[in-house]
Amino acid sequence: MTYVFLRDGESQEGLVKRFRSVVERSGILRQAKEKRHFVSKQEKARMKARKAKRRNTN
Repeated sequence: MTYVFLRDGESQEGLVKRFRSVVERSGILRQAKEKRHFVSKQEKARMKARKAKRRNTN
């Protein structure tokens, strides 16, 4: 769970910006996107192999 509290003299826009950065760093959105659809173990292995191949070819 991510909490962000309003600091003294901080605007609402600053609070939202800080909240977005905290959520980005925590990886919550990435986890939600990964869990959106079921991916089998075989498909995860294929994706991992493709990613490794792209990384090694550069």
